[in-house]
Amino acid sequence: MKIGKSKVGDSMENMIEAKGLVHEYSRRDENGEITEIKRALDGVDIQVKAGDFIAVLGANGSGKSTFAKHLNALLIPTEGTLFVNGMDTSDYNNDLKIRQTAGMVFQNPDNQIISNVVEEDVGFGPENVGVPTEEIWQRVEKSLKTVGMYAYRKSSPNHLSGGQKQRIAIAGIMAMKPKCIILDEPTAMLDPVGRKMVIDTIKELEVNKEKQYFFNDVITKGNYLYAVSAGWRDLDSLEKIYAGAIYRYDLVNATSEFYTIEEIFPSDIYDIGDDFLAISHESITIDKLGFTIFNYETLQSEFVDISPYAISENERIVDIKRLDLNHLLLLTENQLIVYDILKGTIILQLKCDDTLGTVFHIWIN
Repeated sequence: MKIGKSKVGDSMENMIEAKGLVHEYSRRDENGEITEIKRALDGVDIQVKAGDFIAVLGANGSGKSTFAKHLNALLIPTEGTLFVNGMDTSDYNNDLKIRQTAGMVFQNPDNQIISNVVEEDVGFGPENVGVPTEEIWQRVEKSLKTVGMYAYRKSSPNHLSGGQKQRIAIAGIMAMKPKCIILDEPTAMLDPVGRKMVIDTIKELEVNKEKQYFFNDVITKGNYLYAVSAGWRDLDSLEKIYAGAIYRYDLVNATSEFYTIEEIFPSDIYDIGDDFLAISHESITIDKLGFTIFNYETLQSEFVDISPYAISENERIVDIKRLDLNHLLLLTENQLIVYDILKGTIILQLKCDDTLGTVFHIWIN
């Protein structure tokens, strides 16, 4: 393998940095004399920043697995240098720290699974480096949920498919909380179904590198999917961060964007026309009666506070409909409200009992 030259800077700035990396395999005879030398890596220069997602491609025997093993300090350079998160892989004193930093998933998951129970296997690595028991189980749960295998936590790996085993192996590495994950041809031994499972898992890891968003409602509009998020969970600390946002996913180009909204704890999302969508909020958590209007064209949002019109404590909007171009019909548990979009005012407020409220709810649907 020979990768094109690149400018090499301070190794502490990069997660992985190789300069002039060479690895040679030697063949010896029965007397220990070297009879053949094969160069697998030939002057590799490469920099990988934290958060990068890269693939190394090449034919069989081109040195891909050799390079991967260098990143985990399973091999050391014959010539040149390789630093992982600022640590020299040639220094054996760094071996443990490097392997805690760079987790590796091998081609054959059977070579990496050692327990008869899935959750015990995923927890094996953290247990061996002294992670407290309570934290081990938190890591196990989070890792298995991330790879979509939490339902199999009590199962035996021997009863799983190849793709499922490989996802368990990935979960086991994730539970170690490495700063980077190296996958050495993880789909090479799998059938098409198993290959898709693993590729989807890898894509999920790329999308959710730092945060796990939680969504309350979703709609599709044209070529876009819209969802409302009440916040996210930090995947390192597991802390929940509450911040209202609209998530827009482009179904054609497979790109996504987040737009912050003024009030947190959005509850439901309503399609109210080609120009706007409307979002209701949990009044118990924001202590207001109101809704957010999001403009499809400007991608701007505005929170409409109608708290002065509330007639009960913790009243909330349960449905929103478009009456015509300029008016919205809002239904709460206690009343019906007509809102003028252009004027930004309430033009009709009708209190209703439970029975009448039910009638209105059926009518506007």
